[in-house]
Amino acid sequence: MKRYKHKAFVFALIFLSNAAFTLAQEAKTTGAFGDPIRVNVDRVTVGVTVAGTHGNLIKSLRREDFRVYDNGVAQEVTGFSPIEEPAQVVLLMETGPAAVFIRPGALRAAEAFLRSISATDRVAIVSYSKTPNLELDFTADKSKVREALGSLNFLNGYSQLNLVSSVLSTLDWLSSLPGKKTIVLVSTGLNDSIPTNWQLVQQKLEISDVQILAVSTAGPIRDPVKQKNLSPDERDDRKYVREGFVEADQLLHQLAEATGGRAYFPKNAKEFNDAYDEIAQFVRNEYRLEFVPRSSDGQLHSLKVKVRSHWYHVNFRQAYLAPAS
Repeated sequence: MKRYKHKAFVFALIFLSNAAFTLAQEAKTTGAFGDPIRVNVDRVTVGVTVAGTHGNLIKSLRREDFRVYDNGVAQEVTGFSPIEEPAQVVLLMETGPAAVFIRPGALRAAEAFLRSISATDRVAIVSYSKTPNLELDFTADKSKVREALGSLNFLNGYSQLNLVSSVLSTLDWLSSLPGKKTIVLVSTGLNDSIPTNWQLVQQKLEISDVQILAVSTAGPIRDPVKQKNLSPDERDDRKYVREGFVEADQLLHQLAEATGGRAYFPKNAKEFNDAYDEIAQFVRNEYRLEFVPRSSDGQLHSLKVKVRSHWYHVNFRQAYLAPAS
């Protein structure tokens, strides 16, 4: 059986066949891994969000409700502040080969997000297929954001979807920006940029102070339209698609959870709206905890944050790179 080089190309062909069946009946953001971000001050800051059992944010916690662990060793929380400030959000939008099919859903998803956030929140737009491109720099003017979204060309994408490298490049761009930063990743999760060393990718995600909230747009297309009398090659390709979406979902989970974020897999308009209502709260609210690093060994240190109630779900970055003595 003929096997295609890129999964995205296979998916695009199958989406085209589904559509036919239904009718019948680069400014560029670039950068490699770069040097990991190091703590060059005498305190480590950890942004933390805490949610209840129904996804509602818990906003009434105090310093004594938190425990912070550095490589498993409890630390004294020397600084504490509950923060509710304007968000700085990058909408990272997939515009690849199958985007002609997901464009309506992707734009509805982005519009739902804009309706959910505050008028003072600042939004930037980055599109990606083969490479990431800055479509709109940070602005609080939502009319400009809507105009930029409406002008996105989903047909200029490449057959190559470099999701991981695009995320890393966007993290590089945001690394020098102060304040709370969030990437809202609107994507199928399909990826052709296979890192040679996933451990380096994982490390960069874990030490970043940027939270990734991933929203899958693959819901309407992950189950192709059923057709009778498929050839063995066609059945095999459809199995390949299903397996590809399993991998895509796993990747979205990995990217989000490594940064203390979440991944959402909405299947309809209501679930999109519910997801973005929750995201709008996450991008604005957090607790900031500080502690003095226990050593200056230049090594990667794991972070763990706990709260007194075991019923709460705590989101935080997973690691920091200690300063070298």
